[in-house]
Amino acid sequence: MAREPDARRAAIELLGAVLGEGRRLNELSATLAELPPADRATAQRLALSVLREMERADALLAPHLRKGPPLKVRNVLRLGTVELAQGGAPHGVVNACVDLVAGNKRTAAMKGLVNAVLRKMVEEAPARWDSLPVPRLPRWLRQPLVSAWGKPRVAAMERAHLAGAPVDLTAKDDPQALVDSVDGTLLPTGSVRLTGPAQVSALPGYDTGAFWVQDAAAALPVKLLGDVAGLSVLDLCAAPGGKTLQLAAGGARVTALDLSEARLGRLRENLERTGLAAEIVAADALTWEGGPFDAVLLDAPCSATGTIRRHPDLPRAQAGEGISELIELQSQLLDRALPLVRPGGRVVFCTCSLLPDEGEAQIDAALERHPGLRVVPLDHDWIEDGWRSSEGGLRLTPEIWPERGGMDGFYMAVLERG
Repeated sequence: MAREPDARRAAIELLGAVLGEGRRLNELSATLAELPPADRATAQRLALSVLREMERADALLAPHLRKGPPLKVRNVLRLGTVELAQGGAPHGVVNACVDLVAGNKRTAAMKGLVNAVLRKMVEEAPARWDSLPVPRLPRWLRQPLVSAWGKPRVAAMERAHLAGAPVDLTAKDDPQALVDSVDGTLLPTGSVRLTGPAQVSALPGYDTGAFWVQDAAAALPVKLLGDVAGLSVLDLCAAPGGKTLQLAAGGARVTALDLSEARLGRLRENLERTGLAAEIVAADALTWEGGPFDAVLLDAPCSATGTIRRHPDLPRAQAGEGISELIELQSQLLDRALPLVRPGGRVVFCTCSLLPDEGEAQIDAALERHPGLRVVPLDHDWIEDGWRSSEGGLRLTPEIWPERGGMDGFYMAVLERG
């Protein structure tokens, strides 16, 4: 249950911006800026829960609504229903939601409706919640994913999206020591997974830079390069910087390039906190001149559809617009990355996308465009059966490791210049 009314009010503002204006939660920090840290976290948690569970809430609410109320009122009803389904105290939840609509001139007349409907939800939501269908991805995304992976696999992805995402950490030095200090679990790939909710900045080792937050799947592209000690490596499109930190911790001489000076600010903060070093360049990757490097890591801009477990606002804030432009940009960036490595050098291409057009198809097309280019066979012992794709890369999807809490969707491949 929310700690303060302000947290619920902020959650309703976040939901209105996502569902009414098509905005992303990461664009809405100003909505939370005035809240204390605990209330800020509560508002985010509530908004994320509603976005994950919205179809279930709407299914319960529909029989009790003769006509659709305004979006704000509907979001208040959704919020109350989700809270009640998840064990919120009935009296507190209902009264808080009534206050949310009563305090606004445009919605005050509907406080009776909110009160009546949510009182029905007090018993109905907890009783029926777990029997309701798993929410489906919107059609614009589900249809191409079903075409690529089939209905059973996509249904498994949707179950993983509903479950949400645990917090994974990458250790600067010794993963086992980090496991012991934070009471986490060591994953087969070397990431450390927290076993419950935690305030990351309060964990032991945070202030001394012993780790950084990074999903287990996102940590794998750097691991494909093996031992990077002493190598010159360009991290193209580097911000927010998890992979730069990995490379630097591995002893590489890293150049971290990104178009956004603002996003590079977070990278600078993490380098300072961890005591690691990299040359930071704010520039357009398509025109920047440099190198040659021993390796280039290209985590290309993409639809980010592999991150829906932790970003359920993503498929609701967009409807597939801009993906064709992203695919073209990925091709251009890959073509630009290749001449930045020395002959025999390697380029790691990766995207946090579930769409083959942003992964496997990019590699197939690059091989056709560049005679002499080859996909490097991957033989790392942490690669599991079923992860390999036909062209030689790795395809990771959210339903992998269900017993461990899953991982983000990712595609990655290593290319070598002839």
